[in-house]
Amino acid sequence: MKRHESFPLIPIARAQGAWLYDVDGKRYLDAVSSWWVNLFGHGEPRIKAAISQQMDSLEHVMLAGFTHRPVVELSERLATLTGLGHAFYGSDGASAIEVALKMSVHYWRNLGQPQKNRFIYLENSYHGETAGALSVTDVPIFRAAYAPLVRENFCVMNPDARQAEAGETAADVAERAIQALAATLAEHHQDIAALIIEPLVQGAAGMAMYDVSYLQKARDLCDRYQTHLICDEIAVGFGRTGSMFAYEQAKIRPDFLCLSKGITGGFLPLAVVLSSDEIYAAFYHDDINRAFLHSHSYTGNPLACAAALAVLDIFENDDVIQKNLEKAQRWDALFLPLATHPKLKNYRRTGMIWAFDVIDAAPGFAQRFFAAALEQELLLRPIGNTVYFMPPYCLSDAEAVHLLAGTMAALDAVENVISEFVDAAVA
Repeated sequence: MKRHESFPLIPIARAQGAWLYDVDGKRYLDAVSSWWVNLFGHGEPRIKAAISQQMDSLEHVMLAGFTHRPVVELSERLATLTGLGHAFYGSDGASAIEVALKMSVHYWRNLGQPQKNRFIYLENSYHGETAGALSVTDVPIFRAAYAPLVRENFCVMNPDARQAEAGETAADVAERAIQALAATLAEHHQDIAALIIEPLVQGAAGMAMYDVSYLQKARDLCDRYQTHLICDEIAVGFGRTGSMFAYEQAKIRPDFLCLSKGITGGFLPLAVVLSSDEIYAAFYHDDINRAFLHSHSYTGNPLACAAALAVLDIFENDDVIQKNLEKAQRWDALFLPLATHPKLKNYRRTGMIWAFDVIDAAPGFAQRFFAAALEQELLLRPIGNTVYFMPPYCLSDAEAVHLLAGTMAALDAVENVISEFVDAAVA
């Protein structure tokens, strides 16, 4: 809050499409989808209409002893998409992680293996800021202050392709990471309930992207050592990585799938943990002590479920995944100046996520770049020295040009980077 004494909060009055507008009428291209939640642009009329129609019949009812059409329909449609037939609803991403962690431990307890109550997570991972989620998060600024509350688990090498040594490929890095995972499981599998990962892209790690082989081999190891696989697709689900869900690219299926953020297109908070029949069966019993006792007041809110159903309709009716593939290919050519710029490195893309790292970025780079980008009508929030784009899918080619030009100008302003390629790219 002290920072905001010299860098005031920006009061946003309205939003439409890819743009935010402040109270003075200045606009900002929302190139990070308001922290990765907005899939189709602000004010998407079909989502608005679905919420409005639901408001006319039922705004909320507790999901304890009651149910309603939107939550049943959403559960069935998610089951069809994923093959995971059981849905447990929460309020946000961190609550989804808490649910998955608790459910995994309780599963093993119900099976007579209460010692399986610890987890494996990846270096630089981020899974939320509640106590359980922090126990599988490797970001000290979030975790250190609450160390007395946070249980220690097993942190293993991540498969971030940027760790490649001379002559190594992304697959080689993934293999090194798999060997580290295998060693930890071999030694501690009796105590480990689950491995939790963000498939293909670790967001808060600086958009760390990795080879799909890691997912395939991690699934095999989890099967071998009787360990659950929790896929945290809170950030990377719903088309962000080029498929509806990132894990699909590995042709595997997790035991738990955590979803939030884009599930309602950025309109309302909602989270869901999807799980298998096997998980469900472990809790199906007359003994209340075997039941999964976890709840949120707004679990399965009808308005949020109606928004999520509209999101699924848009994916289906607009052929979103295929159109995004075509956009991404066009924008790869447009963004070539970033890939070849001498002051930038590790240009990378997975699906509709682009990222690059600034070489020798001075301390405070992220905040200074954020401010410089605002001057260029852009909302961009670097992670350390990593600048990334995760725009809403409604972004046009002309807006992508604006994104490139504004990014290069902001880099110029912050690090005095020479942008000799911009004119040619815009032309």
